[in-house]
Amino acid sequence: MGRLIPCLITFGVLSATPLLSQATLPAGTPLVVSLDRNSPMHAGATLRGELVYPVYADNKLVLPKGAVIIGSVTALHPDRARRRHAELGGDFTPFHTPEVQFDRIVQADSSTLLVLSASVTDGAPIYRAVAPAPIKGGLLHREFNAGWSAARRDIGAFAAPGKGDRLLQFIYARLPYHPERIEAGTAWTIETTAAVEIPAAGVPAAPTPVLKRHFWDEPAPIQPAANNTRSWIVNAGLTDSVSSETSHTGQAIQAIVAEPIYTADHVLAVPQGAVLSGTVTRAKPSRSFGRAGVLSFNFTRLVLPASGTRTIETRLMGADSAAQIALNSEGQVTSRPRDKITIPLLLALMASRPLDTDEGKAHAAHETAGKNATGGAAGLSLVGTIVAVAGGSPYVAAGIGYWGAARSFYERWIAPGQKIVFPKDTRIVIETTLRERSPLKPDSPQ
Repeated sequence: MGRLIPCLITFGVLSATPLLSQATLPAGTPLVVSLDRNSPMHAGATLRGELVYPVYADNKLVLPKGAVIIGSVTALHPDRARRRHAELGGDFTPFHTPEVQFDRIVQADSSTLLVLSASVTDGAPIYRAVAPAPIKGGLLHREFNAGWSAARRDIGAFAAPGKGDRLLQFIYARLPYHPERIEAGTAWTIETTAAVEIPAAGVPAAPTPVLKRHFWDEPAPIQPAANNTRSWIVNAGLTDSVSSETSHTGQAIQAIVAEPIYTADHVLAVPQGAVLSGTVTRAKPSRSFGRAGVLSFNFTRLVLPASGTRTIETRLMGADSAAQIALNSEGQVTSRPRDKITIPLLLALMASRPLDTDEGKAHAAHETAGKNATGGAAGLSLVGTIVAVAGGSPYVAAGIGYWGAARSFYERWIAPGQKIVFPKDTRIVIETTLRERSPLKPDSPQ
Protein backbone atom coordinates (compact mmCIF):
# COMPACT_ATOMS: atom_id res chain seq x y z
CA MET A 1 0.00 0.00 0.00
CA GLY A 2 2.91 2.33 0.78
CA ARG A 3 4.28 1.90 -2.75
CA LEU A 4 0.87 2.06 -4.40
CA ILE A 5 0.13 5.68 -3.41
CA PRO A 6 3.34 7.17 -4.93
CA CYS A 7 2.72 5.16 -8.09
CA LEU A 8 -0.82 6.47 -8.36
CA ILE A 9 0.39 10.04 -7.81
CA THR A 10 3.06 9.64 -10.49
CA PHE A 11 0.51 8.19 -12.91
CA GLY A 12 -1.85 11.07 -12.23
CA VAL A 13 0.84 13.67 -12.87
CA LEU A 14 1.89 12.00 -16.11
CA SER A 15 -1.73 11.71 -17.21
CA ALA A 16 -2.36 15.40 -16.55
CA THR A 17 0.82 16.49 -18.40
CA PRO A 18 0.49 16.58 -22.20
CA LEU A 19 3.09 14.51 -24.01
CA LEU A 20 5.03 16.75 -26.36
CA SER A 21 6.09 15.41 -29.72
CA GLN A 22 8.64 16.85 -32.11
CA ALA A 23 7.18 19.66 -34.22
CA THR A 24 8.36 21.43 -37.35
CA LEU A 25 8.35 25.16 -37.75
CA PRO A 26 8.00 25.75 -41.52
CA ALA A 27 10.13 28.17 -43.50
CA GLY A 28 8.66 31.65 -43.84
CA THR A 29 7.14 31.64 -40.34
CA PRO A 30 7.08 35.20 -38.94
CA LEU A 31 8.48 35.63 -35.42
CA VAL A 32 8.00 38.90 -33.56
CA VAL A 33 10.92 39.38 -31.17
CA SER A 34 11.12 42.14 -28.55
CA LEU A 35 14.25 43.04 -26.54
CA ASP A 36 13.84 42.42 -22.82
CA ARG A 37 16.70 44.76 -21.83
CA ASN A 38 18.69 47.71 -23.16
CA SER A 39 21.60 46.87 -25.44
CA PRO A 40 24.67 48.85 -26.55
CA MET A 41 24.59 50.21 -30.08
CA HIS A 42 27.61 48.61 -31.72
CA ALA A 43 28.25 45.86 -34.23
CA GLY A 44 28.64 42.45 -32.62
CA ALA A 45 26.57 43.27 -29.52
CA THR A 46 24.57 40.29 -28.24
CA LEU A 47 20.79 40.74 -28.14
CA ARG A 48 18.35 38.85 -25.94
CA GLY A 49 14.70 38.96 -26.94
CA GLU A 50 11.42 37.25 -26.22
CA LEU A 51 8.61 36.19 -28.53
CA VAL A 52 5.76 38.69 -28.40
CA TYR A 53 3.20 36.14 -29.64
CA PRO A 54 2.94 32.35 -29.48
CA VAL A 55 3.70 30.47 -32.70
CA TYR A 56 1.57 27.60 -33.98
CA ALA A 57 2.14 24.98 -36.66
CA ASP A 58 -0.55 22.50 -37.74
CA ASN A 59 -2.80 23.98 -35.03
CA LYS A 60 -0.34 22.98 -32.31
CA LEU A 61 1.66 25.31 -30.11
CA VAL A 62 5.30 25.18 -31.22
CA LEU A 63 6.84 28.24 -29.52
CA PRO A 64 5.14 29.82 -26.50
CA LYS A 65 4.84 33.54 -25.89
CA GLY A 66 7.93 34.72 -24.04
CA ALA A 67 10.28 32.10 -25.50
CA VAL A 68 13.84 33.46 -25.37
CA ILE A 69 15.62 34.12 -28.67
CA ILE A 70 19.26 35.20 -28.95
CA GLY A 71 20.72 37.35 -31.71
CA SER A 72 23.31 40.00 -32.43
CA VAL A 73 23.86 43.34 -34.13
CA THR A 74 25.37 42.60 -37.54
CA ALA A 75 25.86 46.18 -38.80
CA LEU A 76 25.05 49.84 -38.15
CA HIS A 77 23.58 52.17 -40.77
CA PRO A 78 23.46 55.98 -40.53
CA ASP A 79 20.01 57.33 -39.65
CA ARG A 80 20.27 60.54 -41.67
CA ALA A 81 16.69 61.71 -41.16
CA ARG A 82 17.03 61.50 -37.37
CA ARG A 83 20.44 63.16 -37.53
CA ARG A 84 19.12 66.18 -39.43
CA HIS A 85 16.17 66.57 -37.08
CA ALA A 86 18.42 66.32 -34.01
CA GLU A 87 20.95 68.82 -35.36
CA LEU A 88 18.24 71.45 -35.65
CA GLY A 89 17.82 71.11 -31.88
CA GLY A 90 21.54 71.21 -31.01
CA ASP A 91 22.12 67.42 -30.80
CA PHE A 92 25.03 66.28 -33.00
CA THR A 93 25.01 62.60 -32.06
CA PRO A 94 25.65 60.41 -35.17
CA PHE A 95 22.48 58.33 -34.85
CA HIS A 96 22.40 54.84 -36.37
CA THR A 97 19.89 52.17 -37.30
CA PRO A 98 20.99 48.70 -36.19
CA GLU A 99 20.83 45.70 -38.51
CA VAL A 100 20.13 42.63 -36.40
CA GLN A 101 19.80 38.88 -36.80
CA PHE A 102 18.20 36.42 -34.39
CA ASP A 103 19.46 32.88 -34.90
CA ARG A 104 19.13 30.88 -31.65
CA ILE A 105 16.19 29.71 -29.54
CA VAL A 106 16.88 28.79 -25.90
CA GLN A 107 15.50 25.33 -25.09
CA ALA A 108 14.28 23.86 -21.82
CA ASP A 109 17.73 22.45 -20.96
CA SER A 110 19.36 25.90 -21.59
CA SER A 111 20.90 24.70 -24.85
CA THR A 112 20.22 26.66 -28.03
CA LEU A 113 18.46 25.65 -31.21
CA LEU A 114 19.76 27.12 -34.47
CA VAL A 115 17.28 29.18 -36.50
CA LEU A 116 18.03 30.47 -39.99
CA SER A 117 16.62 33.95 -40.61
CA ALA A 118 17.49 37.04 -42.62
CA SER A 119 18.85 40.25 -41.10
CA VAL A 120 16.32 43.02 -40.43
CA THR A 121 16.59 46.74 -39.69
CA ASP A 122 13.03 47.93 -39.09
CA GLY A 123 13.12 47.75 -35.29
CA ALA A 124 10.63 49.82 -33.30
CA PRO A 125 8.57 49.57 -30.13
CA ILE A 126 5.19 47.89 -30.53
CA TYR A 127 2.12 49.84 -29.50
CA ARG A 128 -1.11 47.90 -29.23
CA ALA A 129 -4.17 49.99 -30.04
CA VAL A 130 -7.43 48.65 -28.61
CA ALA A 131 -10.87 49.68 -29.79
CA PRO A 132 -12.74 51.42 -26.96
CA ALA A 133 -16.36 51.00 -26.03
CA PRO A 134 -18.73 53.22 -28.02
CA ILE A 135 -18.46 56.82 -26.77
CA LYS A 136 -21.67 58.51 -25.84
CA GLY A 137 -22.13 62.25 -26.12
CA GLY A 138 -21.42 64.92 -28.69
CA LEU A 139 -18.34 66.69 -30.00
CA LEU A 140 -17.42 68.31 -26.69
CA HIS A 141 -17.51 64.98 -24.90
CA ARG A 142 -15.28 63.34 -27.51
CA GLU A 143 -12.80 66.23 -27.42
CA PHE A 144 -12.68 66.03 -23.63
CA ASN A 145 -11.92 62.29 -23.80
CA ALA A 146 -9.17 62.91 -26.36
CA GLY A 147 -7.60 65.62 -24.19
CA TRP A 148 -7.81 63.46 -21.08
CA SER A 149 -6.16 60.58 -22.94
CA ALA A 150 -3.22 62.81 -23.92
CA ALA A 151 -2.92 64.17 -20.37
CA ARG A 152 -3.00 60.64 -18.95
CA ARG A 153 -0.03 59.65 -21.12
CA ASP A 154 1.88 62.78 -20.05
CA ILE A 155 1.33 61.88 -16.40
CA GLY A 156 2.43 58.32 -17.07
CA ALA A 157 5.74 59.58 -18.49
CA PHE A 158 6.56 61.02 -15.05
CA ALA A 159 4.88 58.45 -12.80
CA ALA A 160 5.21 55.07 -14.55
CA PRO A 161 7.97 52.61 -13.54
CA GLY A 162 11.37 53.39 -15.03
CA LYS A 163 11.08 57.14 -14.52
CA GLY A 164 14.68 57.32 -13.27
CA ASP A 165 16.02 55.93 -16.55
CA ARG A 166 13.72 58.19 -18.56
CA LEU A 167 15.04 61.20 -16.65
CA LEU A 168 18.61 60.15 -17.40
CA GLN A 169 17.83 59.74 -21.11
CA PHE A 170 16.09 63.15 -21.08
CA ILE A 171 19.28 64.72 -19.69
CA TYR A 172 21.38 62.87 -22.26
CA ALA A 173 19.16 64.20 -25.05
CA ARG A 174 19.99 67.76 -23.94
CA LEU A 175 23.71 67.18 -24.56
CA PRO A 176 25.31 67.94 -27.94
CA TYR A 177 26.63 64.35 -28.02
CA HIS A 178 25.54 61.32 -26.03
CA PRO A 179 25.92 57.52 -26.25
CA GLU A 180 23.45 55.48 -28.23
CA ARG A 181 21.68 52.32 -27.18
CA ILE A 182 19.00 49.97 -28.45
CA GLU A 183 16.05 50.45 -26.12
CA ALA A 184 14.36 47.61 -24.31
CA GLY A 185 11.04 46.90 -26.00
CA THR A 186 12.39 47.43 -29.52
CA ALA A 187 10.81 44.73 -31.66
CA TRP A 188 11.56 43.18 -35.04
CA THR A 189 9.61 40.74 -37.20
CA ILE A 190 11.89 38.05 -38.60
CA GLU A 191 10.98 35.20 -40.94
CA THR A 192 12.59 31.80 -40.87
CA THR A 193 14.42 30.96 -44.08
CA ALA A 194 14.42 27.19 -43.45
CA ALA A 195 12.33 24.71 -41.52
CA VAL A 196 13.19 24.32 -37.83
CA GLU A 197 12.71 21.07 -35.95
CA ILE A 198 11.51 21.76 -32.40
CA PRO A 199 12.43 18.82 -30.11
CA ALA A 200 9.93 17.02 -27.92
CA ALA A 201 11.32 18.73 -24.80
CA GLY A 202 9.79 21.96 -26.06
CA VAL A 203 10.79 25.56 -25.43
CA PRO A 204 9.97 27.22 -22.10
CA ALA A 205 8.25 30.56 -21.85
CA ALA A 206 9.79 33.39 -19.87
CA PRO A 207 7.90 34.16 -16.64
CA THR A 208 5.34 36.90 -17.10
CA PRO A 209 5.43 39.50 -14.32
CA VAL A 210 2.12 40.50 -12.78
CA LEU A 211 1.85 44.26 -13.21
CA LYS A 212 -0.61 46.49 -11.45
CA ARG A 213 -2.59 48.64 -13.86
CA HIS A 214 -2.69 52.38 -13.30
CA PHE A 215 -5.06 55.01 -14.59
CA TRP A 216 -2.44 56.29 -17.06
CA ASP A 217 -2.11 52.85 -18.71
CA GLU A 218 -3.73 52.08 -22.03
CA PRO A 219 -6.83 49.85 -22.05
CA ALA A 220 -6.07 46.22 -21.35
CA PRO A 221 -5.58 43.97 -24.40
CA ILE A 222 -8.64 42.11 -25.56
CA GLN A 223 -9.11 38.78 -23.82
CA PRO A 224 -10.94 36.33 -26.10
CA ALA A 225 -14.16 35.07 -24.60
CA ALA A 226 -15.29 31.48 -24.93
CA ASN A 227 -15.70 31.07 -28.67
CA ASN A 228 -18.78 29.49 -30.16
CA THR A 229 -19.80 28.55 -33.68
CA ARG A 230 -21.01 32.06 -34.56
CA SER A 231 -18.48 34.59 -33.33
CA TRP A 232 -14.74 34.61 -32.53
CA ILE A 233 -11.88 36.88 -31.59
CA VAL A 234 -9.25 36.08 -34.24
CA ASN A 235 -5.54 36.92 -34.12
CA ALA A 236 -4.13 37.28 -37.63
CA GLY A 237 -1.17 38.76 -39.52
CA LEU A 238 -1.43 40.93 -42.63
CA THR A 239 0.11 39.38 -45.73
CA ASP A 240 0.93 42.74 -47.31
CA SER A 241 1.61 46.27 -46.16
CA VAL A 242 -1.29 48.76 -46.00
CA SER A 243 -0.89 52.48 -45.46
CA SER A 244 -2.90 55.67 -45.35
CA GLU A 245 -0.38 57.11 -47.83
CA THR A 246 -0.24 54.42 -50.52
CA SER A 247 -3.38 52.30 -50.15
CA HIS A 248 -6.67 53.19 -51.84
CA THR A 249 -10.32 52.48 -51.25
CA GLY A 250 -11.28 49.08 -52.63
CA GLN A 251 -7.76 47.64 -52.46
CA ALA A 252 -7.83 43.90 -51.75
CA ILE A 253 -6.11 42.77 -48.55
CA GLN A 254 -5.58 39.45 -46.80
CA ALA A 255 -4.59 38.25 -43.36
CA ILE A 256 -3.49 34.81 -42.15
CA VAL A 257 -5.00 33.43 -38.94
CA ALA A 258 -2.07 33.04 -36.53
CA GLU A 259 -3.73 31.09 -33.71
CA PRO A 260 -6.35 28.34 -34.00
CA ILE A 261 -9.84 29.00 -32.62
CA TYR A 262 -11.75 26.30 -30.75
CA THR A 263 -15.39 26.24 -29.75
CA ALA A 264 -16.51 25.95 -26.14
CA ASP A 265 -16.74 22.16 -26.58
CA HIS A 266 -13.12 22.00 -27.90
CA VAL A 267 -13.99 21.58 -31.57
CA LEU A 268 -11.65 23.28 -34.03
CA ALA A 269 -13.64 26.13 -35.58
CA VAL A 270 -11.01 28.29 -37.31
CA PRO A 271 -7.68 26.58 -38.00
CA GLN A 272 -4.35 28.32 -37.92
CA GLY A 273 -3.48 29.26 -41.50
CA ALA A 274 -7.03 30.16 -42.56
CA VAL A 275 -7.23 33.26 -44.75
CA LEU A 276 -9.24 36.42 -44.12
CA SER A 277 -10.01 38.34 -47.33
CA GLY A 278 -11.32 41.87 -47.51
CA THR A 279 -10.75 45.39 -48.81
CA VAL A 280 -9.57 48.80 -47.69
CA THR A 281 -12.74 50.79 -46.99
CA ARG A 282 -11.06 54.16 -46.45
CA ALA A 283 -7.55 55.52 -46.93
CA LYS A 284 -6.78 59.20 -46.45
CA PRO A 285 -3.16 60.41 -46.48
CA SER A 286 -1.73 62.75 -43.90
CA ARG A 287 -1.89 66.43 -44.81
CA SER A 288 -0.42 69.72 -43.69
CA PHE A 289 -1.53 71.56 -40.57
CA GLY A 290 -1.16 68.42 -38.46
CA ARG A 291 -3.94 66.45 -40.16
CA ALA A 292 -3.09 62.79 -39.65
CA GLY A 293 -3.79 59.97 -42.06
CA VAL A 294 -6.87 57.78 -41.71
CA LEU A 295 -7.12 54.09 -42.56
CA SER A 296 -9.85 51.51 -42.21
CA PHE A 297 -10.33 48.05 -43.69
CA ASN A 298 -12.81 45.25 -43.43
CA PHE A 299 -12.79 41.49 -44.03
CA THR A 300 -15.80 39.84 -45.61
CA ARG A 301 -14.64 36.29 -46.33
CA LEU A 302 -13.00 33.55 -44.32
CA VAL A 303 -11.29 30.88 -46.43
CA LEU A 304 -10.81 27.60 -44.56
CA PRO A 305 -8.26 25.06 -45.82
CA ALA A 306 -10.64 22.10 -45.74
CA SER A 307 -14.16 23.49 -45.91
CA GLY A 308 -14.20 26.40 -48.34
CA THR A 309 -15.27 30.02 -47.97
CA ARG A 310 -17.58 31.60 -45.42
CA THR A 311 -19.12 35.05 -45.54
CA ILE A 312 -18.38 37.01 -42.38
CA GLU A 313 -18.75 40.39 -40.73
CA THR A 314 -15.74 41.80 -38.93
CA ARG A 315 -14.64 44.66 -36.73
CA LEU A 316 -11.06 45.65 -35.98
CA MET A 317 -10.59 45.26 -32.21
CA GLY A 318 -6.83 45.72 -31.92
CA ALA A 319 -3.76 46.40 -34.02
CA ASP A 320 0.00 46.73 -33.52
CA SER A 321 1.95 49.67 -34.85
CA ALA A 322 5.39 51.24 -34.58
CA ALA A 323 3.64 54.61 -34.29
CA GLN A 324 1.22 55.48 -31.53
CA ILE A 325 -2.18 55.02 -33.14
CA ALA A 326 -5.74 54.88 -31.88
CA LEU A 327 -8.87 52.95 -32.83
CA ASN A 328 -12.39 54.26 -32.56
CA SER A 329 -15.33 52.07 -31.62
CA GLU A 330 -15.99 51.32 -35.33
CA GLY A 331 -12.45 50.03 -35.88
CA GLN A 332 -11.14 53.01 -37.86
CA VAL A 333 -7.43 53.75 -37.38
CA THR A 334 -6.27 57.30 -36.62
CA SER A 335 -3.34 58.86 -34.76
CA ARG A 336 -3.45 59.36 -31.03
CA PRO A 337 -4.42 62.80 -29.79
CA ARG A 338 -1.33 64.95 -29.41
CA ASP A 339 -0.73 67.78 -26.97
CA LYS A 340 -0.35 70.77 -29.31
CA ILE A 341 -0.42 73.56 -26.74
CA THR A 342 1.63 72.76 -23.62
CA ILE A 343 5.09 72.24 -25.16
CA PRO A 344 5.03 75.22 -27.61
CA LEU A 345 3.66 77.48 -24.87
CA LEU A 346 6.29 76.35 -22.37
CA LEU A 347 9.11 76.93 -24.87
CA ALA A 348 7.73 80.36 -25.75
CA LEU A 349 7.68 81.34 -22.06
CA MET A 350 11.27 80.12 -21.66
CA ALA A 351 12.32 82.08 -24.75
CA SER A 352 10.82 85.29 -23.36
CA ARG A 353 12.76 85.14 -20.09
CA PRO A 354 15.89 87.00 -21.37
CA LEU A 355 13.67 89.94 -22.39
CA ASP A 356 11.95 90.05 -19.00
CA THR A 357 13.62 93.21 -17.63
CA ASP A 358 12.14 96.14 -15.74
CA GLU A 359 12.78 99.60 -17.13
CA GLY A 360 15.47 101.47 -15.19
CA LYS A 361 16.19 98.61 -12.81
CA ALA A 362 19.65 97.09 -12.59
CA HIS A 363 19.95 93.32 -12.51
CA ALA A 364 22.73 91.20 -11.12
CA ALA A 365 25.00 89.53 -13.64
CA HIS A 366 24.08 86.03 -12.41
CA GLU A 367 20.36 86.81 -12.81
CA THR A 368 20.88 88.00 -16.38
CA ALA A 369 22.99 84.93 -17.16
CA GLY A 370 20.31 82.66 -15.72
CA LYS A 371 17.60 84.21 -17.90
CA ASN A 372 19.82 83.93 -20.98
CA ALA A 373 20.55 80.31 -20.16
CA THR A 374 16.82 79.55 -19.92
CA GLY A 375 16.15 81.15 -23.30
CA GLY A 376 19.04 79.35 -24.99
CA ALA A 377 18.04 75.99 -23.55
CA ALA A 378 14.57 76.31 -25.09
CA GLY A 379 16.08 76.45 -28.58
CA LEU A 380 19.28 74.41 -28.74
CA SER A 381 19.51 72.60 -25.38
CA LEU A 382 23.01 72.70 -23.87
CA VAL A 383 24.55 74.26 -26.98
CA GLY A 384 21.98 77.06 -26.85
CA THR A 385 22.64 77.59 -23.14
CA ILE A 386 26.39 77.95 -23.68
CA VAL A 387 26.01 80.32 -26.64
CA ALA A 388 23.40 82.45 -24.87
CA VAL A 389 25.46 82.80 -21.68
CA ALA A 390 28.74 83.40 -23.52
CA GLY A 391 27.21 86.01 -25.81
CA GLY A 392 25.63 87.94 -22.98
CA SER A 393 22.99 89.49 -25.22
CA PRO A 394 19.38 88.90 -24.13
CA TYR A 395 18.27 89.33 -27.74
CA VAL A 396 20.54 86.52 -28.94
CA ALA A 397 19.31 84.28 -26.11
CA ALA A 398 15.68 85.09 -26.84
CA GLY A 399 16.23 84.48 -30.56
CA ILE A 400 17.62 81.02 -29.87
CA GLY A 401 14.69 80.26 -27.59
CA TYR A 402 12.07 81.43 -30.07
CA TRP A 403 13.73 79.23 -32.69
CA GLY A 404 12.94 76.21 -30.52
CA ALA A 405 9.39 77.40 -29.88
CA ALA A 406 8.84 77.97 -33.61
CA ARG A 407 10.12 74.46 -34.43
CA SER A 408 7.77 72.94 -31.88
CA PHE A 409 4.84 74.96 -33.19
CA TYR A 410 5.62 73.98 -36.80
CA GLU A 411 5.87 70.25 -36.01
CA ARG A 412 2.54 70.26 -34.17
CA TRP A 413 0.44 72.71 -36.16
CA ILE A 414 1.83 73.16 -39.70
CA ALA A 415 3.76 70.03 -40.72
CA PRO A 416 1.87 67.01 -42.10
CA GLY A 417 0.31 64.81 -39.44
CA GLN A 418 1.15 61.24 -38.59
CA LYS A 419 1.07 58.55 -41.26
CA ILE A 420 -0.76 55.28 -40.60
CA VAL A 421 1.35 52.35 -41.79
CA PHE A 422 0.85 48.62 -41.15
CA PRO A 423 3.82 46.63 -42.54
CA LYS A 424 3.58 43.04 -43.67
CA ASP A 425 2.97 40.55 -40.81
CA THR A 426 1.42 43.23 -38.59
CA ARG A 427 -0.64 41.51 -35.90
CA ILE A 428 -4.31 42.49 -35.81
CA VAL A 429 -7.22 41.33 -33.65
CA ILE A 430 -10.52 40.87 -35.46
CA GLU A 431 -13.98 40.23 -34.07
CA THR A 432 -15.47 37.84 -36.61
CA THR A 433 -19.15 36.93 -36.95
CA LEU A 434 -20.70 34.53 -39.45
CA ARG A 435 -23.38 35.85 -41.77
CA GLU A 436 -24.71 32.33 -42.39
CA ARG A 437 -27.37 30.57 -40.37
CA SER A 438 -25.60 27.25 -40.16
CA PRO A 439 -22.83 26.99 -37.58
CA LEU A 440 -19.28 26.73 -38.80
CA LYS A 441 -17.75 23.29 -38.40
CA PRO A 442 -14.43 21.96 -39.69
CA ASP A 443 -16.05 19.27 -41.82
CA SER A 444 -18.99 21.31 -43.15
CA PRO A 445 -19.18 21.56 -46.96
CA GLN A 446 -18.81 24.88 -48.74
